[in-house]
Amino acid sequence: MLLLSVIEKDNTKQHIRQSLVPIIRINIEKQRACNDTKDKKMTPMLLHDQLKHKAIIDVGRLMKHVDEGGTMLGATRRVVGFIPRRLRPVRQVHGDEDGEERLHFHKSKGQHILINPRILDTIVRKSAINPTDTVLEIGPGTGNLTLKLLEAAHKVVAFEIDHRLVQVLEKRALHRGLKDKLRVIERDAMKAPFPRFDLVVANIPYQISSPLVIKLVYGSTPFRSATLLLQKEFARRLVANPGDSEFSRLSVNVKLLADVELVMDVSRRDFLPSPKVDSSVVIIRPKPQVPNVDLREWRAFTSSCFNNRNKTLGASFKNKRKVFELLKISNENDKASSHKGDDVEDEGGFTSFKEKIIGVLRTGEFEDKRPAKLSIEELLRLLSLFNQAGIYFGYRGHFKREDRFDADDE
Repeated sequence: MLLLSVIEKDNTKQHIRQSLVPIIRINIEKQRACNDTKDKKMTPMLLHDQLKHKAIIDVGRLMKHVDEGGTMLGATRRVVGFIPRRLRPVRQVHGDEDGEERLHFHKSKGQHILINPRILDTIVRKSAINPTDTVLEIGPGTGNLTLKLLEAAHKVVAFEIDHRLVQVLEKRALHRGLKDKLRVIERDAMKAPFPRFDLVVANIPYQISSPLVIKLVYGSTPFRSATLLLQKEFARRLVANPGDSEFSRLSVNVKLLADVELVMDVSRRDFLPSPKVDSSVVIIRPKPQVPNVDLREWRAFTSSCFNNRNKTLGASFKNKRKVFELLKISNENDKASSHKGDDVEDEGGFTSFKEKIIGVLRTGEFEDKRPAKLSIEELLRLLSLFNQAGIYFGYRGHFKREDRFDADDE
């Protein structure tokens, strides 16, 4: 079996071009190839050329049928696989409806194009887009998802930093008569302010998953929901509950302000080029009411707790370096608090502050508990007890909403 790059010229296969399916599975019987070799006394090199240029293409394996409007029905999930190593640097991408453009997708930049139309349709349907909605999309790529969003929404605002992909996207939108509904911002979504929007629907580049989710959830722009296609492992952290192996700082920080629903898993074979891992679709919905807590202090607190999430809180907060760090932060933040007079350089002040920390843990019966098994309500209660005792975790004025999580915190 070989997978070769094919440019489809037949107008009856219009949807193949529209869906940016640049490669299809080509079946070649090994026995027939062997017989050809014997009959024609072909060298291995000549045999390779024959297989490459004269392979039998079974389009029926790509789709059940194409309707009059060019819509692909029942497309196989196993559309994309591997192509010969020397052909990998260049992918055949249909930049417009009349011709093709040759693009090289950068995996290092998270450029994995979703090509399965059934998955694309499900994402749009689950997003519950209203005709009056403005949709924010991050990383539209060549526009497979964008075109469907344009058909459903009033307007789509897309952030894309690769000018080559922007050109492809705008050509396709123009051909569909949807260009007026599309606004492309050629800037880094993590460095630019977001305009007003109602929904987020996006296939997120894996590298910016953490900071983007935090920018959305902790940002100042209100929105109804965010339907995101994310790396499967990352998505599992978002939906994890206390006691789950995936429960982490990411879980508690997001769930403090939003509810997260796992919609479905997506195979790596549904992307071009294929990533190394599978993906999942999640929907993040901001909570109508959130706890009355200082978000800067909360995130600093969860960072301290989840650095060693499976270690007991008593063991973590008895650490000399941790005690010294909290003493320094607390003294700088609130000179009038109950711990005033605890000198960082004084051994007695250090010991007194450490006893205060242990006292809080024992009073709340948290000393032998582990962060990975605590609910958000329990963590909020513990933070409140610490603050009431004059123990703080974050420097005031040093908070940034878009701070990304460290790898260990996820």
